[in-house]
Amino acid sequence: MAEALKSIYHEKFLRGFGEQVKSVYNPFDIEGFTNKIMDDSWEELALKARTRRISETLGEFLPASYEEALAVLFQIDEKCVGFPYLFFPDFVEVYGQAEEDWNLSMTALERFTQRSSAEFAVRSFIIRDTDRMMQQMLDWSKHSNEHVRRLASEGCRPRLPWGQALTMFKRDPGLVLPILEQLKEDPSLYVRKSVANNLNDITKDHPAIVIGIAKRWIGSNPDTNWIVRHACRNLIRKADPEIMGIFGYSSSDESEPLVVSASLSIGPEVLSIGESSEIHYQLHIREGEPARIRIEYGIYFIKANGQAARKLFLLSDKSVPGGTSLSGKRKHGWADLTTRRHYPGEHRIALLVNGQEVAETTLILEACSL
Repeated sequence: MAEALKSIYHEKFLRGFGEQVKSVYNPFDIEGFTNKIMDDSWEELALKARTRRISETLGEFLPASYEEALAVLFQIDEKCVGFPYLFFPDFVEVYGQAEEDWNLSMTALERFTQRSSAEFAVRSFIIRDTDRMMQQMLDWSKHSNEHVRRLASEGCRPRLPWGQALTMFKRDPGLVLPILEQLKEDPSLYVRKSVANNLNDITKDHPAIVIGIAKRWIGSNPDTNWIVRHACRNLIRKADPEIMGIFGYSSSDESEPLVVSASLSIGPEVLSIGESSEIHYQLHIREGEPARIRIEYGIYFIKANGQAARKLFLLSDKSVPGGTSLSGKRKHGWADLTTRRHYPGEHRIALLVNGQEVAETTLILEACSL
């Protein structure tokens, strides 16, 4: 994804941006700015490296004073809206770390995030002065602008994709939690998604903390319920018993199994990488009370080292009357993806209901014929 996105930065874009700068700061050298950025190494740079190259070079062609340089950017930032302008907050990260510039940098980040996003730029400030910056983030969580409120949550995610690692919050997310509490009923879905993703990050290191939050939050507000559900998605996939109970999934034990009978088949049973198969399943739910069920199939993919690792695919998630019989089918493609490479061998396929495997079959995957 980053490789495709990096193409948003090209000569036409850079020159167009340079013209905007020059319109308010006449000494700006558009030709020199563009040429220095797009040197012989430009094509090899990934997205974040290109963003950093632009922000660093921008600092060389703007006034030497950080305050004066920001004054130039403040004159054009309202016209510079969207993902490509991540170098505005990145400029603050690069040039605004001095103690005497703290307040000005906070003002700039708050302003720039409303047009692109400062979620990456704030992280170095968090690392440098955690308590002070997290108080700033808590203040931002009460801001009138949804982009600033989202920054309060997104910027301190312990495992933000593409973001600098916040290992202190992987160890202890305590300073993050007051921000999420503040935002748990936020009117903006944009913000609520960030809260849910932050909590989902925390589940990977501290599942018990998120389970406790889920118990406290669930049922308090429809928007909060959505956050809890989205935040716990990985715990649901793992069929954590407490989480399954919170969301009303029916339990099963040896004396009273949830699934009375089940079968699973796949065809063809032998195929080559790149082809597709069709999975068929049938199951019968126990008699009695209605049941909340989550039906998935799991494929134990063969890895390069010959070991197998299971990946789950959702088939259905709903409530059904007791005694219900269900059946269905799903086409599954075996072509290589950017996120998954296939290897020949016997693959076990399992049918799961509420995290329990209730039926299985196998498939032989062969290498592509030349």
